[in-house]
Amino acid sequence: MTAPYEPWDATRGAEIIAEHTGLEGATLVILHALQETFGHVPEPAIPMVASALNLSRAEVYGVFTFYHDFRKRPAGRHVLKLCRAEACQAAGGEVLAARAEARLGVALGDTTADQRVTLEPIYCLGLCATAPSAMLDGRVVGRLDEARIDALVAEAQR
Repeated sequence: MTAPYEPWDATRGAEIIAEHTGLEGATLVILHALQETFGHVPEPAIPMVASALNLSRAEVYGVFTFYHDFRKRPAGRHVLKLCRAEACQAAGGEVLAARAEARLGVALGDTTADQRVTLEPIYCLGLCATAPSAMLDGRVVGRLDEARIDALVAEAQR
């Protein structure tokens, strides 16, 4: 289960940004730290990061939107990521993704109405040799089939 997130607070955001400003690759490090704390990267944080790193807002927003791991809204209590790489799709991932979407009642990228589960795409977990793979709350699960995807969805809904 994912940890509870702090509500957005500009002062807390500024502290997080200041903590990581001097690091190499600071843009990514800061965006990850913000998301870890708030459950997403709040929109007001983008110009704060840009200012702290002497970048344009467009540059920071470009990094934010390029990487699929960053969210605009907080995730649900559990995050189920389904591999959408070509190898997993070719091995039946499309059918399993549709099955998970139907069982949860949400599309990839959305969170269930009860805020329990966020269903997200991920692009390669390195296990696609024989069957699609997924990740539930950071735990990688390979060799997905209908029974395993159903079990993952049920686990996420608890």
